[in-house]
Amino acid sequence: MADAPQYKRILLKASGEALMGDRAFGIDQKICDRLAADVRTVWEKGVSVGIVIGGGNIFRGVQIADTGGDRVTGDHMGMLATVMNALALRTALRQAGVDCVVLSALAMDEICDSFTQRSAMAHLSEGRVVIFAAGTGNPFFTTDTAAALRAAEIGADVLLKATQVDGIYAADPQKNPDAERFDTISHEDMLARGLRVMDTAAVAVARDSQIPIIVYSLLQEGGLAAVLSGEGRHTLVPAH
Repeated sequence: MADAPQYKRILLKASGEALMGDRAFGIDQKICDRLAADVRTVWEKGVSVGIVIGGGNIFRGVQIADTGGDRVTGDHMGMLATVMNALALRTALRQAGVDCVVLSALAMDEICDSFTQRSAMAHLSEGRVVIFAAGTGNPFFTTDTAAALRAAEIGADVLLKATQVDGIYAADPQKNPDAERFDTISHEDMLARGLRVMDTAAVAVARDSQIPIIVYSLLQEGGLAAVLSGEGRHTLVPAH
């Protein structure tokens, strides 16, 4: 059994692609329910939880730009995909008995509340899990950058990225089984090596805000509680 969590407030970034499970598109409800169960485990231990979720399982804005379309429009479409994922996760969390709220960087009052730093802090102080949707609300920024930004805004002790792999590798381990895996690596080395587990802006924000990063697999049941206790298979990017 995992020990007590080492962090009091976390920002969890879940990739949209990881929500697909074995599917080629959309949301695998079993993965969504597993994530909700993992969040509940640490939430019940008193951990304050913020979540940013990607939208790559539904739509990626760069798809529009890659085919000659307007990047701004594409990114707005990608933001809407993150809102869909956030609503699905909110449903799973509520079914798991977790008090939670969705705050969107784009105003859509009929669906969810709008994000402000004040409202996020108020919800967290009242013990709610806060799901941040629509990225930063601006084109040309990824949900990784949104995660690092929200982590800084809520004073998170750590930024966790839940992906389809169990840490940071020198190359894609799904394409190169012999790729070097790191148990720990610095923010600077991530940037210098051009490792793409998170974009450079996100890594820079985390580094400058003195926020450590933990990368682990969303597919590892109970993985969140394990890595927060210093256990489980993961890669740590320590703060200075």
